Amino acid sequence: MAKDAASKDDFESQTYLKVTWRLLPFIGVCYFVAYLDRVNVGFAKLQMLSDLKLSEVAYGFGAGVFFVGYFLFEVPSNLIMHRVGARAWIARIMITWGIISAAMAFIGPMANAVGISVESMFYFMRFLLGAAEAGFFPGIILYFNYWYPSHRQSNALSLLLAAQPIAFILGAPLSGAIMDGFADVGGMHGWQWMYILEAAPSVVLGLAVFFYLTNGVDDAKWLAQEEKVLLKSNLEGESHHKSDYPLTKLFSIGMMWVFTTIYLCIVIGVYGISFWLPSIIKATGVKSILMVGLITAIPYALSVAIMLVVTRNAERTNEKRWHASLAAMLGGLGLILSASFSDSTVLTVLFITVANAGSLIAMALFWSFPGSILTGAAVAAGIAAINSVGNLGGFLGPFLLGWLTERLGSSNWGLAALGCVMIFAGVLIATTCRAYGLRREGQQGSPALAAVH
Repeated sequence: MAKDAASKDDFESQTYLKVTWRLLPFIGVCYFVAYLDRVNVGFAKLQMLSDLKLSEVAYGFGAGVFFVGYFLFEVPSNLIMHRVGARAWIARIMITWGIISAAMAFIGPMANAVGISVESMFYFMRFLLGAAEAGFFPGIILYFNYWYPSHRQSNALSLLLAAQPIAFILGAPLSGAIMDGFADVGGMHGWQWMYILEAAPSVVLGLAVFFYLTNGVDDAKWLAQEEKVLLKSNLEGESHHKSDYPLTKLFSIGMMWVFTTIYLCIVIGVYGISFWLPSIIKATGVKSILMVGLITAIPYALSVAIMLVVTRNAERTNEKRWHASLAAMLGGLGLILSASFSDSTVLTVLFITVANAGSLIAMALFWSFPGSILTGAAVAAGIAAINSVGNLGGFLGPFLLGWLTERLGSSNWGLAALGCVMIFAGVLIATTCRAYGLRREGQQGSPALAAVH
C-alpha cells in the first residue's frame, strides 16, 4: 500500500514537473519582456526628461498613469480570455503592447504632429500602454488556475515572478548599454533606441504564443492521457471547496476587499522601487549610466535567490501567512532604511535588496490566496479585479515618491512612506490570511471557504 502511494506521488510530481517545464520557461520569457517594457521608463528618465523638458512631477504622473489604463481594461480582458482562450488573447496583448512601447520613442514628434504638449502625449502613450497590456499578468495567473491546484501555485508563481528581477538583472545593464551605445545613431537619442529595441521581442513572442501555448489540459497534445486525467482530477477535486460567485456579487465577499487592499499596498512598494531605483542609485554618487544599470541589477539578482528559497519553504511547510507577512514587513523596513542611508551606495543596495525580496515573496505567496476560494468565471474576474485595483498602486507609488521628491528635494521621505505602506500589508496578511492557499490533508471541507462565509 505504501509503495503504491509512493508510486502515485512520484507520478504526480513528475506530471507537474512536466507541466512546469513546458509552460514556465516560455511564459517567464514573455513576462520578462512585459516587465521590461513596463519599467524601462525608469532608465529612459535619465535622458528623456532633459530632452523633452519634462518635470519630476510630470514623470511621476506619466510613469503611474500606465496603471489607470491597466485598471480600466483588466477585468474585461480576463473575462474575454476566459471565453476565447489564453492562446489567442495573450498573443493579442503582447503584439499590441510591443507596438505601443516602440512608439514611445517618438513622443516628441507625435506631440508636434497633433498639436498637444509633450507632457500630454507622454501621459496618453503611457495610458495606452497600460490599456494594451491589461490582462497579461492576471491572465497568466488565471492560466495557472487551469493547470495547478491553489496549493501548488505559489511555487509556479515564484518562478514566474523571478522574471521580474531578471528583467532588471539583464535589462538594467542592457538599457544602460543601449542608451550609451546608440546615442545619436540615426539622429535619435539613446533612450529612443532603447524603447524600439526592447519592444521588438514582445511582438515576436506574441506571434509565438499563438503556436506554442495550449488553452488548457484538454488541448495539450504533449500530455499522456493518464497525465490529463490526473491534472483534471486534482482541479475538479479542489473545485468542490470553491465557489463560482455571480460577478455582480463578487465584492460582497469580505475577503475580496482585504485581498485587494493587501495587493494595493504591496504594489505601491514594488513600483516605487522599480521606477525610481536607477535614480536612487545615481543619487548615491554613481556617474555612468552603464554603471547605474550594473549596480541596479545587484539587488534584483539577490532577490531572485531569496524569493525562490522562501516560497519553496512556505509550500514545503504548508505555512504561507507568516512567510508572506514577515516578508512584506521586512520589505517595508528595507525601504525605510534605504532612505536613512541614501548617501551610501553599498547600504542602499543592501536595503533595497531586502525591500525587493520582501515584496516579491509576499506577492508570490499572496496570489495563491484568491484562487483557493474562487472558481469558474469568478476566479477570472476576481483575480483581474484584485490585480487591476491593486495595480493602481503602480500609479500611487511613483506619483507619491515624485511629489515628495519635488516638494522636499529628496526621495528619502517618499521611500519611508512607501515602506510604511508595505509594513501595513504585512500586518493585514498576519491578521486575516491564516487559512488561504494551503494544502488540504484529510480535512473535511475548506477552512478558507468557511472563513469567507
